[in-house]
Amino acid sequence: MLEIENLHAAYAKREVLHGVSLKAPAGAVTVLLGPNGCGKSTLLKSLCGIVPAAGAKVLLDDCDLLKLPQKQLAQRVAYLAQNRQLPDMTVERLILHGRFPYLDYPRRYRKEDHQIVRQAMEQMDLLDLAGCPIGKLSGGQQQKAFIAMALAQDTDVILLDEPTTYLDVTYQLQFLRHARMLADSGKHVLMVLHDLPLALEAADWTVLMADGKTILQGPPEGLYRSGALEQVFGISITRTSACGRWRYFVQEKRAKEALNGVDA
Repeated sequence: MLEIENLHAAYAKREVLHGVSLKAPAGAVTVLLGPNGCGKSTLLKSLCGIVPAAGAKVLLDDCDLLKLPQKQLAQRVAYLAQNRQLPDMTVERLILHGRFPYLDYPRRYRKEDHQIVRQAMEQMDLLDLAGCPIGKLSGGQQQKAFIAMALAQDTDVILLDEPTTYLDVTYQLQFLRHARMLADSGKHVLMVLHDLPLALEAADWTVLMADGKTILQGPPEGLYRSGALEQVFGISITRTSACGRWRYFVQEKRAKEALNGVDA
């Protein structure tokens, strides 16, 4: 279990997170939900040391991650940002970057590093693209390469900020399958998703945020039944069962009210 207690974070003098507390189970996909600007991305950056956190404990197996030196923290937590510059390197070279936290100076890759990278490429079906420049790949293939880099980092926690952005529906579904694979291997997978129906279908555990605070957390079923999503987002959300799963649908409240008026 990853436990966050009373986390505050600020940019310059403007506090963005105001005492955030949450739990993220191991072996589960945890999705952070909330309006733009509520602090979801800042929270991920705080957990990996990019944005300083204050007054907090981040406990993983009774180890406070925030007290670890940066190199040791990078051995426990991997982070994939929403916006990334594409490096001028091959797929294999990019994935090798995931081994940086384990290298001493001077950085020379060991046999075990290359073995771990090969395993990551196999998992993401990238072996045939190992020598291909990152910039030549499709958006979905690039995303797979960055996920493979996180796999090669071999951490307990993987943080993903809007990982399905710019991906078509095929690659979105593939990504969710890969996220499930990571969770099934026992890792803590935390991600930010703005696509609310997709998030509710993908998540095992949800955390709803607003104004830099956690509002509610729990399984998607409980979040849906609480009505908190409608209150925080100002929308109407419904669902139907299809293929043995819940499918969620979102519309503006005024659109629903207009339809109800027509039905009347």
